[in-house]
Amino acid sequence: MTPKKGNGRPKIKMEKMENESNLYVTFAKRRPTLFQKASELSILCGAEIAIIVFSPTGKLYSFGHPSVEMIGDRFLTQTLQPSSSNSQLVEAYRNTNIYELSRQLTYVLTQLEVEKNKSEELTNISKQGIGNHPWEAPIESLVSQELEQLKLAMEWLKTKLRNRRRGLWQLTNCL
Repeated sequence: MTPKKGNGRPKIKMEKMENESNLYVTFAKRRPTLFQKASELSILCGAEIAIIVFSPTGKLYSFGHPSVEMIGDRFLTQTLQPSSSNSQLVEAYRNTNIYELSRQLTYVLTQLEVEKNKSEELTNISKQGIGNHPWEAPIESLVSQELEQLKLAMEWLKTKLRNRRRGLWQLTNCL
């Protein structure tokens, strides 16, 4: 009796997938393998490798040995006659770097502005004497809403103190 053979692994046609969710999943599964194979090649052969990949959603992924920047700089400073494809690659690399650095700069500047605003608010609060203790602020400087909040806070504190005093009184009478 001969053993039954299965169909094995189905052959995948090499063409762009139509289903977007399948496309994203396939990219996410195959990207680490691509970088792993590049790492193995660089280790086994001593090759210097840089791979830059944009996902279907436009996110940048890169791998380089020893580093993407070092390989990119080496590629850009080569004294070969630039062909049209080389110059397009160089231009794409430069644009990618400029875009990424610009994005990082915008983010840092935004964070700096937010921190400056927080610092100014804290400075204003400390100048007014309004911190964790609103009762330290001059009452004349408070608006009606702040006065109402202060009144409610004082009533709450009064109730808490009264309850605590009752609890202590009951405790001493029980002893």
